[in-house]
Amino acid sequence: MRWSHAFIPTLREDPADSIAASHRLLVRAGYIRQLMAGSYSILPLAMRVRDKIIEVIRHEIDAIGGQEFLLPALHPSEVWKESGRWDLMGEEMFRLADRKGADLVLGMTHEEVFASLARELHSYRDLPQIWYQIQTKFRDEPRPKSGILRVREFTMKDSYSLDVDGDGLDHQFDLHRQAYLNIFRRCGMEPITVEASSGAMGGSGSVEFMVFSEAGEDDIVTCSCGYAANLETATSALPPVDDPAPAELEEFPTPGVRTIKALEDFEGGASADRQIKTLVYIVDDQPTLVLLRGDHDLMEQKLVDALGGARARPAVSDEIVAALGAHAGSLGAVGVDGMRIIADRALDGRRGLTTGANVDDRHFRNVDVGRDITVGEWLDLRLVRPGEGCVECGQPLRIDKAIEVGHIFKLGTRYSQALGATVMDTEGQPVPVVMGSYGIGVERAMAAIVETSHDDRGIIWPVAVAPYHVVVTVVRPGDPATSEAAEQLYRDLVEAGVEVLMDDRDERPGVKFADAELIGIPFRITVGPRSLEAGTVEFTERRTGEVEHVAPVDVAAHLMARLG
Repeated sequence: MRWSHAFIPTLREDPADSIAASHRLLVRAGYIRQLMAGSYSILPLAMRVRDKIIEVIRHEIDAIGGQEFLLPALHPSEVWKESGRWDLMGEEMFRLADRKGADLVLGMTHEEVFASLARELHSYRDLPQIWYQIQTKFRDEPRPKSGILRVREFTMKDSYSLDVDGDGLDHQFDLHRQAYLNIFRRCGMEPITVEASSGAMGGSGSVEFMVFSEAGEDDIVTCSCGYAANLETATSALPPVDDPAPAELEEFPTPGVRTIKALEDFEGGASADRQIKTLVYIVDDQPTLVLLRGDHDLMEQKLVDALGGARARPAVSDEIVAALGAHAGSLGAVGVDGMRIIADRALDGRRGLTTGANVDDRHFRNVDVGRDITVGEWLDLRLVRPGEGCVECGQPLRIDKAIEVGHIFKLGTRYSQALGATVMDTEGQPVPVVMGSYGIGVERAMAAIVETSHDDRGIIWPVAVAPYHVVVTVVRPGDPATSEAAEQLYRDLVEAGVEVLMDDRDERPGVKFADAELIGIPFRITVGPRSLEAGTVEFTERRTGEVEHVAPVDVAAHLMARLG
């Protein structure tokens, strides 16, 4: 491709709304253009990168037995209602009605549709299967941002394993885990795998593939011993607590005290770690008490996951007063009967604590949790903080920002049972198909590569996904000898199978060099009168900036050796 014929609209200035490096550089380098919030046009350079990422994905998923499909993006509401996700997905799902008034959705993901197709399987002999597609998905993101890292329309590779039992699912899950590691490494990323929440997908477990970046929206908890988890699921070891001897429960006045901090400062109050924080949630329309240590915060996703798909939200003031007779800040679970009480495990066995008395401006001290509170469920609910001890080795944990580039789920039989996908097992009995789901966002992967591979001059593409292997920069295209040498070099490289972008524009050398570095082509060959007089051209590696002088006749072989 000749640059003079290509559409590569590079910019000298950063876009005004860019925060993430990938957003800034992909816009400046002419890879993407925003149409509206969360919607981007993919321009020719980006299409070449996207196609190469997809090629890597196809190769690795085909290698583990994947069969490619292309399913509709427009779905009838019925399949989502059958699975129970019509209501669960909420406002992130694009919904519309056709001219006959039928409810339709734009697919966010395709578990329901693949489970419907799985109804055509009949016997355990038809399994296992791995089905996948590479297709557009739609999500009405409330805050699309950071360029193509968080958008409303994107390309996803979603694959689905179908097995007769849990052992088969475990095997397919491990196959996908390794295939994903292969994909990301071939694309120039080094992800870590972390325990994660399954969220609205459901199932027995999931693993995320994360790339560390300040542009990421996920917080990842790690330890030097290898422990890694998303903050939504992470846990930590707390130091032991020395509680006082049991004492009689005592109610005392706390005028104006409405916060943990205020009770800490109140004479006769208690430090935050000796208080019980009482939160009220409405779970399936019923008030529920959620208890934590006063110095701990709730990780709401842990609560949502533990509730198993129940609808849950924080109660508003009127609901709190109706349920407990007091306002927030004076709440507690002492003596509460007939209401679901969920407590964080850090409170288990604790005594000598202070909590609200469910009367405004009154609290209890000397609370013994086992004696005074009827806890129905003990769960890990608290938010992990940096510096807390690792549950596996005790060393301090750290928390870093990361980009999720892939997510794999053990769905089990949630969707097959709902959609009626069963097969006959070895005993001739019908059993629901056991499913797994595995996703990679293609454009997000592109952005993540840029986030982890750039410098102050522009993008640095890994060879495997670069739009072109090499840019041939012609310093003086109007000079006949230079132009002829560049044309011959271009032909030699193309014949050798190299993907070449020749910068034949009538621009100053500085502009050409800056643009070549901005768009991130791995190698640059500079052809100019001065070097040709010496019988060489300049061979520059983008990543290191290393410059070599190579005879034109040797350039193709030299480049092929570098490309591997």
